[in-house]
Amino acid sequence: MAGAGRRSGQDTKARIQEVALALFTERGYESTSMREIAERLHITKAALYYHFKNKEDIVVSLFGRQMAAVDDLIDWAAGQPPGPDLRREVVERWIALSTELGVRMFRFAMTNQHVLRELKPRREGAFERFQVLLDVITDPDAPVAEQLRTRMALLSVQMCLMAGRGLDVTDEELTGAARELSLELLGPPAGAGTGG
Repeated sequence: MAGAGRRSGQDTKARIQEVALALFTERGYESTSMREIAERLHITKAALYYHFKNKEDIVVSLFGRQMAAVDDLIDWAAGQPPGPDLRREVVERWIALSTELGVRMFRFAMTNQHVLRELKPRREGAFERFQVLLDVITDPDAPVAEQLRTRMALLSVQMCLMAGRGLDVTDEELTGAARELSLELLGPPAGAGTGG
C-alpha cells in the first residue's frame, strides 16, 4: 500500500505543477498566489504547502521534471541500436516531451523571463544534455549534411515553438507542424520506397 500513497502524492504534485504553470502563464508569476493555486485545484492551502513550500519551489520542480524527462530519453536512446529508425523515434519522443510540458514551459518562460532571471531555476546541464542526446543519435562517420540534418531535426522543434509564438494556432497544431517539419528534415523512413 505504501506504493499507492507515493503514487497518489506524485499525481498530486503533477496536478499542482500543471495548474500552477497554467496560472503563471495566464496571470503572470507575481500575480498568482499560492491561495489561487489551491483554489483552482480545490484543495486546502495546507495540502498545497505539504507538497511545495512556495511558488519558487514549484518552478524549480517544473524545470527538474523537464530535465529528468530528457535524461530518461537519453538513457533509452543510448540502449538502442543506432540508425535512421532510432533518429526518427528520438525525434518523435522529443516532440512528445514538447507536447506534454515543453509548449507550456516555453510560454511560461517567454511571459516570465524576469522571474526566471531572479529565480535561476536549476537548468544547469540543459545544453550538455541536449548535446549528449545529439551525440547518441548522430553517426560521427556520416556525411556532414546528414549529421546536420539530424541535429536540425531536433533543434527545429524548439525553433517551431519560438517561431509559432503569436500565431493563432492551438498547441496541437503547432506541435503537429513541428513534428512534420522535423521528420521532413530526417528524410524518408528507413526502407521507404523511392517511388520509382
